[in-house]
Amino acid sequence: MSSAVPLPQIPPSALPMELPVFPLVGAVLLPQARLPLNIFEPRYLAMIEDALGKGRMIGMIQPSAAEDVAVPPIYSVGCAGRITSFNETDDGRLLIVLTGVCRFRVLSETPTTKLYRAVRPDWSPYLSDLTPEEPEEIDRERLIGLLQIYFRKHGISVDWNVVQNAPDDVLVPTIIMISPFAPNEKQALLEAADFNTRAQMLEALLEMAVMPQGESEADICH
Repeated sequence: MSSAVPLPQIPPSALPMELPVFPLVGAVLLPQARLPLNIFEPRYLAMIEDALGKGRMIGMIQPSAAEDVAVPPIYSVGCAGRITSFNETDDGRLLIVLTGVCRFRVLSETPTTKLYRAVRPDWSPYLSDLTPEEPEEIDRERLIGLLQIYFRKHGISVDWNVVQNAPDDVLVPTIIMISPFAPNEKQALLEAADFNTRAQMLEALLEMAVMPQGESEADICH
């Protein structure tokens, strides 16, 4: 959970009018956060190689229904990320890191002869992502206490020293991206108005996920 190197400020005029998208259940990218991806499917290998030559930007978006079809429906809101790290493995996989740039609303899917999907994005509702405000201070002790119970219940191991030392603007999005919340819960967190609203929603989700709780667990949270 190390701090991300901030991207250079991107003007709204530099945001693309067409965006390739990677629909992936349970995976959300948040503005200013970093998401590592292991790319191995031919269509997404092609997408990444194309993006590397066209601004290095792709959109992460969740399928909106668990339909086992070639072209599943997608949510109306995703987040664009810029490829900020890229490595190719000996077996042909691509290991990349996406750094979140700006959320978008899907206006329409664009016809394409490519193997992957693309959309026409509306950036206007989320342009504030390009100039994020300083987040308010969160109740870290309570958040980390809830997180300890939640991760223990789900068998998730983390380095708690790293968690304790992570700044708020790294801790909150990282928790959201690595936690096994339901897709609709992750989508609600993605669509939250700002960092502070998202942090409050995260705490509420963790509270619901750990209830009912035993006396020893309650002692951690209070």
